[in-house]
Amino acid sequence: MENDFTELLKKLPLVAILLIASFFVGQLTARVVHSKETSAVLPASDGNWGLGFPEEGKTPTGNATIDELKDYNAYYAEDTDDKVIYLTFDCGYENGNTAPILDALKKHNVKASFFVVGTFIDSNPELIKRMVEEGHIVGNHTWHHPDMSAMSTKEAFSKELTDVEKKYEEITGKPMNKYYRPPQGKYNESNLQMAKDLGYKTFFWSLAYVDWYQDNQPTKEEAFKKLLGRIHPGAVVLLHSTSSTNAAILDELLTKWEEMGYTFKTIDQIGGSNEATSV
Repeated sequence: MENDFTELLKKLPLVAILLIASFFVGQLTARVVHSKETSAVLPASDGNWGLGFPEEGKTPTGNATIDELKDYNAYYAEDTDDKVIYLTFDCGYENGNTAPILDALKKHNVKASFFVVGTFIDSNPELIKRMVEEGHIVGNHTWHHPDMSAMSTKEAFSKELTDVEKKYEEITGKPMNKYYRPPQGKYNESNLQMAKDLGYKTFFWSLAYVDWYQDNQPTKEEAFKKLLGRIHPGAVVLLHSTSSTNAAILDELLTKWEEMGYTFKTIDQIGGSNEATSV
């Protein structure tokens, strides 16, 4: 059979051979495209949100596109040419750096979003009240900071969020905004849908740097290299409130971003939605 097929190919004109080759290439391409379309929102191989930076000053690529995430009311950046920054902080515990961060934000009249875990909100009610009084958004970072992608039931997933909601309302007397950031950026398609079903919007990020090791903090120069070099229009910036570097540089960082022509919005305005908040 193999010899017969070889003889047939020898007799076929070149054009016919090219047509046959094109057919098989087309079939292979179609299968690859279909595979991508049917698994549009998948985590990286380690289950974490990940970014690629092909060009400085431009929106980085994520594990999913801006449009793909919108199906789950999820965001990592805004598709815009306007020089706007959505500044967010993750608050895992308190070590004295949140107050100076709030001082710098107040000095520049910049409103930010603070994603808090249960221990933070439980142990620091006065800081939570100050965030609210000064016009910041307090978002949900879960009670125990677990790997939420491992949550197989909606009940377990929901409890991590509702426990934070209850404590927030107990402290502030107001319902909590339903803005959620997955701990460590760990997620899957199923729990993006769970968050959406619970009325939450999920927020990843398009700019962050390694600022969370308390005993190995980046230098000012290292911080500015990342935070100035990779800033881009529509950026959702993630910083950690535990970082002494962030506390020390935030005043100057905000000044430099402003000198670059950037303004600041809160995450309730991403995509131009400008929905009401409880702050």
